[in-house]
Amino acid sequence: MNIELLIRENVKKLSPYSSARDEFEQFTKPMIYLDANENPFTNGMNRYPDPQQKELKAIIADRNNVSKDKILLGNGSDEVLDLIFRAFCEPNRDNIITLPPTYGMYGVLANINAIENREVLLNREFQPNVDAILNSVDANTKIIFLCSPNNPTGNSFSDESIIKVLNNFNGLVVLDEAYIDFSSNKSWLNELNDFPNLIITQTLSKAYAMAGLRIGILYASKPIISVLSKIKPPYNVNILSQETAEKKLSQSTLKAQVRKILVEKEKLIVALKSTKFIEKIFPSDANFILIKVDDANYRYQQFLDNGVVVRNRSNQPLCENCLRITIGNKEENERVIELLKSFKKRKKSVIHRPRRNNYKRNYRRTN
Repeated sequence: MNIELLIRENVKKLSPYSSARDEFEQFTKPMIYLDANENPFTNGMNRYPDPQQKELKAIIADRNNVSKDKILLGNGSDEVLDLIFRAFCEPNRDNIITLPPTYGMYGVLANINAIENREVLLNREFQPNVDAILNSVDANTKIIFLCSPNNPTGNSFSDESIIKVLNNFNGLVVLDEAYIDFSSNKSWLNELNDFPNLIITQTLSKAYAMAGLRIGILYASKPIISVLSKIKPPYNVNILSQETAEKKLSQSTLKAQVRKILVEKEKLIVALKSTKFIEKIFPSDANFILIKVDDANYRYQQFLDNGVVVRNRSNQPLCENCLRITIGNKEENERVIELLKSFKKRKKSVIHRPRRNNYKRNYRRTN
């Protein structure tokens, strides 16, 4: 696939912004920096951050066995997703395909960038309807978004469906793996070299417990990374986020925390199975569970009244009367289980009709 054919014409001609920190090689000896109009008084934050996030990328590359030049970092996953739209989708002409129920930001970004969002519903098992997806493609379809494990359903898409999309679509396939660390399935990072049209997004917000830092990760071929690097803001990941992430990633707490979350998840599933008002528990490879209840609005309010915030997903296609519950820590989980035991099965409301008075109308005929 020729990536050049997908890039917007104005982006092809674009000269990227050259920041002060991009214009010299890093020296090993101490230097006096008088190039960026910074405040000279040192406080740990007075200098601009590394615009290329070289040290953080090196750590991420080493952890995932990926080359550094196949990584782009952003201010959260939403920024790297937005950059894909900006680089490859021509406003008021091109379109994307999303698979509801799915992460809502794909549609929001399409609207912001004036791109048509063609929605192809997942099937009843929450798997991609690949034939319907490919039938929705036309000459202006630039991107297909796959979220696996999927939000809000929690399940992973089959390898067969993902491969079929990749092999039969000449545009970009964005595979959102925000929840991959909770799944027993392997990431698609090892397949990156086999599919030049594949873009994988991940995040430090979920399993890595760094949502407040706002660091999104995008993996792709060098040509795609080169295009996106041209249009990204120069200092999009601040110095505190970079340094904190470098420190946290050097610690070996990830696997232990994920194991604890998965243990708590199994405890919650056991409790959910014995709760009478829950009609279905959907399979989950993420750190949350989607459940179908008798009345989502009523149960949502019950949780809220008892100090627990869950997510009502009933406004999503195929998710009528569904709540999404994130797995909390041990104490939080125990509170949810306690509440589940206290919530009673809701009785069906009975409509009481007034009795009809059984009387004969008396009347007098008049001549």
